[in-house]
Amino acid sequence: MSKKETKTEVELPEETITNEAVNEETTTEPTVELTAEEQLAADLAQEKDKFLRLFAEFENYKRRTTKERIELFSTASQDVIKALLPVLDDFDRALLEISKSEATELSKGVELIKNKLFSTLEQKGLEFIEVKAGDVFNADDHEAITQIPAPSDDMKGKIIDVIEKGYKLGEKVIRFPKVVIGN
Repeated sequence: MSKKETKTEVELPEETITNEAVNEETTTEPTVELTAEEQLAADLAQEKDKFLRLFAEFENYKRRTTKERIELFSTASQDVIKALLPVLDDFDRALLEISKSEATELSKGVELIKNKLFSTLEQKGLEFIEVKAGDVFNADDHEAITQIPAPSDDMKGKIIDVIEKGYKLGEKVIRFPKVVIGN
């Protein structure tokens, strides 16, 4: 029975400590009773605050969804335009090969079709990212395919060749330019 007695002895001090703490808390808090008008005014202020916060949250929601909707419409055709980028690259390659031969009429026809396709894509928001040999390489703006020894010291860390053009749709880059950089 001595074990039971020690258990109760341990429990009793804890209970008295918590009871004393509760008594101290209740005695330290001032009891202020509000009149009915003061209570209603406090409730009204609290409800106004809730209303203003809810209204502001709703306005932010409307603004965010409107922005998302505009962005969705502006980039809705992104998948189709991305699928057409290799066709633009093929036109560039075809023009390069045709220019080596003497078929000027064929070259003019291919150039006309390419320009028509590109102008249609430009109307939908497609923009060419201008990159040329000698520009400084930036990993945020370019995709490095490989590094080769630089032909001169001033070309180290710069773009030696552009393998594939880059494009933006609005402000979003849909394909980074693929480049070769000097090492």
